[in-house]
Order: sequence, then C-alpha cells, then structure tokens
Amino acid sequence: MTPVTRSAAVKRRAAAIGFSATGIAPLEANPHAPELERWLAAGYAGTMTYLHRQAEKRKDPRRIMPEARVAVVTLTNYFHGSASTAPVSGKVAQYAWSSDYHEVLGERLEQLAEAIRGVAPGAATRCYVDAGPVPERELAERAGLGWIGKNMMLIHPEIGSYTFIGVVLTDAQLAADLPFEADRCGTCSRCLDACPTGAFAAPHELDARRCISYLTIEHRGKFRAEQTDALSEWVFGCDVCQDVCPWNVSFARSTADPRFAAREEVAVPDLDAVVEMDEAEFDRRYGDTPFKRPGAVGMRRNAAAVLRHPR
Repeated sequence: MTPVTRSAAVKRRAAAIGFSATGIAPLEANPHAPELERWLAAGYAGTMTYLHRQAEKRKDPRRIMPEARVAVVTLTNYFHGSASTAPVSGKVAQYAWSSDYHEVLGERLEQLAEAIRGVAPGAATRCYVDAGPVPERELAERAGLGWIGKNMMLIHPEIGSYTFIGVVLTDAQLAADLPFEADRCGTCSRCLDACPTGAFAAPHELDARRCISYLTIEHRGKFRAEQTDALSEWVFGCDVCQDVCPWNVSFARSTADPRFAAREEVAVPDLDAVVEMDEAEFDRRYGDTPFKRPGAVGMRRNAAAVLRHPR
C-alpha cells in the first residue's frame, strides 16, 4: 500500500465506525503558538494551571509522541436540535446531554487505531479525546476539517461546530490532507455579540474566567455574586456562541448516533434534586456523564446558583 491508499482505507474505516469526518495532519510546530503564549500570559486560563504545564507540547505536538509522523483527526456530530428546544429551568450544553463522550469516542478511536495498524503493520498509535496536551482544534484545521472561528470553536463548513474532536497520533506513513486555510467567519460577529458575559476580549481571544462553561465546569470553590448572576439559567456549560453561529443555523443537523441519544435526566436535570443530592446518589445518576468533571460539589453549587436567579 502507498501512503495515499493507506489514508483512504483509514478514512473509510473511520466512516464505518461512526465518525462524521476524518482528516490527516502532519505533525509540525503549532502556528498558533505565539497566540497561546500571549493568552496564558494574560491570565485568561484562570485556574486551569494544567494548560501552563502542557504549553510546550501544545505549541509543538511532536513532543507528545516523538516517533509520530501524523495525527488522524476525527469529528463526531453531537448536535441535538435547535436551541429553541433547550430547557429554561437549568440549561445544559448539548455536548453533555448523553453518556460521557470520552468513553464512547475512546472506544471508537481504539478501533480506528487498530485499523491504522492493519494497513501499516507494526505502527505505533496513541489516542486522545479532549485530554492530554493535544492542540485538537489546530490539528483539525491542519487536517482540512475546518477553521477556528472567532469564538475559538472548530467550524466544519458542512457540519458546523457541534462536534467532538478525537485524535490518533501514529508513526504510520499516511498521506496528509491539505490544511483548511480560509477563515469563513468574514465580518460576522454574532458569537462575540451574543456572549452573555462578554467573555471575548477580542475575536479569537476568550477570557475563560468570564466564560459560563469555565465557571460551571472548571472553576472550583464558591461563586462571587457577580458570577452567580452571570450563570443565568446555565447549570452546566453554555452553547450561546454556537447557537447563534450562521454555520450552525444553516448546516448543523441532529445526530442519529444512538450512543449520543439525549438522556432526559442529564439534558433537563431536576435542580432541586441536584441541590440535595449526596455523593452516592450523584454517582449513581451522573457518574457516567460529563457532570462528573465538576462533581457533586460543583453541580450542587451550580444548581443552587441557577435556582437563585430570578425568572
């Protein structure tokens, strides 16, 4: 097999496994490295200190797996439908409406890694799903899967931005795709204008400390009064900048993937019950969902904040 035929075989297998789109990126220094340095220096990462520890590998993904030649990058659609159907008594970002995507995509990426080893016997592989020092969006852009929008989301021109990104690093000789070099946001600023907390310091520059997703998921400890107010009705994450994006309005289609079917108790959580929930009950109900990131303590805090918000 040639690198081109290997790549075609890997992409066919990826589609059969259930990935919505797949591209292959060469491993090179991250062209956005200076932007990452400035972003970290500005303090925009908040308490996410792991981003500082991972910075050198994010700036040059060749440091993650030195023998790797390419990254096989996958997108998986998780869109569930129009924002108009979202609950108002405690909204949850759509990516968390189903079982934990880390587990589902982890299994699928391992299947894809097996396929890579099948077309390139002896190849080494390493899988990543939104974990580790992998610059997923930059690799996806380099793999031809879309561009990084002004809201810092990866936007695929035919799918939109409601996608999970999965990566398999490998030393297999695969033909890389051409990078996606066009910025199709143009003069549009709907995502920046719609952000309820003004978290964007500028286009492509998110101050995580003001972002509802950061506050409800990554922030530890109690909320200050202004942070409680900022949450409004969002109990976990936030989709506002994606909901208003014209590329999602025009092209996002609801997923038919049964592994990402919405679970009512996650998509529309009972906030009063969450506030009273102990660790054991939380683990029983939500231990296999993205809610485990903030944990019972964080979700009780979030639910209490939303319940205090006037409706």
